[in-house]
This record gives sequence, C-alpha cells and structure tokens, in this order.
Amino acid sequence: MRTAKPLLAALALGLAVTSVQAAEEVVVYSSRIDELIKPVFDAYTAKTGVKVKFITDKEAPLMQRIKAEGENTPADLLLTVDAGNLWQAEQMGILQPFDSPVLDRNIPPQYRSSTDSWTGLSLRARTIFYSTERVKPEELSTYEDLADPKWEGRLCLRTSKKVYNQSLTATLIETHGAQKAEEIVKGWVDNLATDVFADDTALLQAIDAGQCDVGVANTYYYGRLHKENPELRVKPFWPNQNDRGVHVNLSGIGLTRHAPHPEAAKQLVEWMTTEEAQRIFADLNQEYPANPGVKPSDEVAAWGSFKADSIPVEVAGKRQAEAIRLMDRVGWN
Repeated sequence: MRTAKPLLAALALGLAVTSVQAAEEVVVYSSRIDELIKPVFDAYTAKTGVKVKFITDKEAPLMQRIKAEGENTPADLLLTVDAGNLWQAEQMGILQPFDSPVLDRNIPPQYRSSTDSWTGLSLRARTIFYSTERVKPEELSTYEDLADPKWEGRLCLRTSKKVYNQSLTATLIETHGAQKAEEIVKGWVDNLATDVFADDTALLQAIDAGQCDVGVANTYYYGRLHKENPELRVKPFWPNQNDRGVHVNLSGIGLTRHAPHPEAAKQLVEWMTTEEAQRIFADLNQEYPANPGVKPSDEVAAWGSFKADSIPVEVAGKRQAEAIRLMDRVGWN
C-alpha cells in the first residue's frame, strides 16, 4: 500500500503533463493547398511555440469526416474557401460559435457568420476580366450587362458546379429576386463563346488566346497567372461601381463543435486576423486581407481599388440551393 500513493501521484502528474502537451497543439482540417497555409502556421508556431497540425482534403470530405468523427474528432478548426461552404458546415452542426472582441475589431461583420460560427480570413473578388486587345474598358459596366446580346459568342464562364459561381448567382437572387436573376444568368448562358471551363485559370488563358473576349473569375487566379506571364493580354474590370459593388467572397475558418483544444484554437484564429498573419495571407496568394486595416500586396494594389458589395457573404450559403436550381434551369453546366 505504501507504493500505491507514489504510483498514483506519478500517474496524475503524467496525465497533467500529457494534458499540457496536448494543449500545445492545434489540429486544422483544411481544404487549402499546403503551400498557402503552412507559412502562416509556421509563423504562429515560431511566435507562440504552439504546433499546428493540418490535414488537407477537399471541403466536402473534410466536413463529412468531422461529422462522422463526432465527439472523437481530433479537429479543432475547419479552414476552407467560400462562405457557401462555411455556411454549409454551420448547417451540418459541426461548428460552434464563439464570441471574440478581437474578431469584432479586425473583421467587418459582412465577412463573418451572423451566429459567430466562422470568420473570413482572406478575400477574393469574383470580377470581370477582359481582353486588352478586343475590348475597351468603357464597353463594360456590370455583371448584369454581360447578359446583353452585344456579348453573344464572346463570354466565357467556369462550370456552375463550382461553389464560386453558385455564390455569385446567390447574390444576384438576393439583389434582384429570383425571376430577374434567372433572366440575367440565362443571358450569360446564351452569350457563351464555348463550353464552360473546369477552372478559372483555363478561362483566363482562353481570353488571352482569343477564344472569348470577357469572362468572370477570381482575382487570385489572375494574380498567379499574371505573375507567371507578365505579358498576359487580360485585365480585371471592377463592375457595378455605381450601384452594389463587386462580388467578394472569402476563405475562412470555424471552430469545430467538439474541438479538443478550443481555447488554443480560438487564440490561433484571433492571431490569423492580425496584421502579421494577414500580410502573410495576402502576399502568398494575391488575396485581399479580410482585415481592412491591412493593405494588399503591391501587386494586388496595382490592379486598382474598388467598391465591394456590402451584402453579407453568408447569403451565398443561405441561397445556395436556390442558386443551383436556377443554374440548372437555364442550362449552365
């Protein structure tokens, strides 16, 4: 019996040490490619000593994995792109809200969940791109104008299967109502120069090659392509500057419902909205910082400033199913 107390004490101490060690690691399930997030996490580890383990996959499998793991999930955070995906994760019940004065200060409310279940970290404009050889900027005006017959046989679009286009369509429904939005999107489909593209990079290359004259894509794809080819004969145009503004979406992060290390995870999220982390995001991927107090990279700033749509981005999720049905009806593949 004399040896029992020391043994129990040793076991208790061992458990305490294990608990402290566990709290020094945060696990992130991420749908972003490794090279875009590893430098951010490495910087946090260097600053705090907290290790960040991340597992990458497509957003749908990650969300299903968190749901299936339930209370046994090792994931503290879900990091993914597009408010539509984050809203879907919230509806699945795999995220939990958390209040944070830091997030309130750093990230505008339209880039956060109204229930505090997720926050934006970086922004991208889904804007109009045009051929500098065949289109004059003054010919362009709004997303809606791309449905005009003058663009017949001149427009390129990415597949409707991608959440980016679903979110853009969702904001059209929010702005104009379902009937008018359907007329606009049908006009886009009627004006297509070719079949839809699998990704934005191919779309931008098609404009450069003369396959079409105008298209809609995310700014960071243009940033990557322009960096590889400074002679690219394509430029961005900021539509709807006299009304609602440019459609902006985001990459964002949420705290999982059964996060093993919720406090450590919250601290990581808060740091990711600070100037230090926001600059890393912006410089790595030619994205816009979600924190308005942080300037974009010089390359991104060179594209010019614009007025962004003030519609809360969670609308992209709330109207996602409606948007998909609309796109199906007009034959947007």
